[in-house]
Amino acid sequence: MQKNRKFYKGWRKENTTPSLSEVFSSVSVPKKTGKWKKLFAFTGPGLLIAVGYMDPGNWATDIAGGAKFGYMLLSVIFISNIFAIILQYLALKLGIVCERDLAQACRDHYHPLISFILWILCEIAISACDLAEIIGSVLALKLLFGIPITLGVLITSLDILIILFFQYKGFRYIESVVATLIFTILVCFIFEIISSNPEFFPILKGIIPTTEIIKNSHSFYISIGILGATVMPHNLYLHSSIIQTRDYPRTMEGKKMAIKYATIDSTLSLTLAFFINAAILIISSATFHKYGHTEVADIMDAHKLLTPILGSSLSGIFFALALLASGQNSTLTGTIAGQIVMEGFLHIRLKPWIRRLITRLIAIIPAMIASIVYGEKGTAELLIISQIILSIQLIFAIIPLVNFTGDYDKMGSFVNGPFLKLLAWSITIIVVLLNLFLLYNTFFQ
Repeated sequence: MQKNRKFYKGWRKENTTPSLSEVFSSVSVPKKTGKWKKLFAFTGPGLLIAVGYMDPGNWATDIAGGAKFGYMLLSVIFISNIFAIILQYLALKLGIVCERDLAQACRDHYHPLISFILWILCEIAISACDLAEIIGSVLALKLLFGIPITLGVLITSLDILIILFFQYKGFRYIESVVATLIFTILVCFIFEIISSNPEFFPILKGIIPTTEIIKNSHSFYISIGILGATVMPHNLYLHSSIIQTRDYPRTMEGKKMAIKYATIDSTLSLTLAFFINAAILIISSATFHKYGHTEVADIMDAHKLLTPILGSSLSGIFFALALLASGQNSTLTGTIAGQIVMEGFLHIRLKPWIRRLITRLIAIIPAMIASIVYGEKGTAELLIISQIILSIQLIFAIIPLVNFTGDYDKMGSFVNGPFLKLLAWSITIIVVLLNLFLLYNTFFQ
């Protein structure tokens, strides 16, 4: 850990402990070398962020959108991904410039009571996200091995040991595990796309937005769900922290260099996430929508129909394997985010294994109750509820982020320019209004 780190005058507190102090500045960045080696040194955090954009919470909305409306909602996934790229850029810039993660920034800026409330909301959201990932993993275990839902919940709790083992080995090992699982998901969906033989030109047409999306209330509702499932609040906290694992010079030039390469890493990783997200919708359109199964909106139903429609048992296997990889990947990043927000908001330093255990238990308990009482139907409903909770928390993560990065006193010469400010606040207003609309329709319609 470097001492005497410089902070801008806009922050109330000067002596902030580094985020994830056990791995702070632990990944070396070559000082005098070519651009490709520097880019490789910064490659990794973007992959951890991309995980949140292809988690099991995305699957239900993408499957429903493809089955009901064909390729039309590809444009929504594309626009959501653009929003995500911009917001993640702001998050990594906050972490690099101010050497604070978003949780620490909120603690340093807001009144302690407000900061505490934000922490509670964030913990609930992370638990909801973790819950969705547990459900995804549990369903995958049932599909692959016939393991009962209740037993599957207990098995998924053991992945905490894997997380702890690799974190002990070093942060690069965690990034390698994530990269391997993402590659597994990618290979599975490449196979599914080839098997489903989608139409090329309708796919290109689907990327272009159409007014039909807004005119049709059902497509508009699913579109909001896609946006809510794509832009994940805990990713903003996560990115602003894990980017600080790089040992770049904490100087003006060093920060410019870090922002440059971290942005490339983030953008490329989220582009990969877009292709995987789009692949889910494309497969759903090329199989379910094409053959008249327009009401498919459940992961289990989608799996049951894949094999008979595509005529290959491997289709169902690859689908379940990708789901398992997605759930495990998202669990890993979610538990790291849990540590970040607890340490950042409350300045409580717990041993990583204790923090992981707390996060895991909070998510496992409701998942276990739902699986015992309601079975598969209960886990599906719980998955929907988890996405609603994430939609609520998203508002309380984006507004502080856009506010901080647009404040000259906090960011100095790295402050958002006029165009970026306008763009960031426009995205914020759109996301807030759409999520409020989603909540209204969920509870009052």
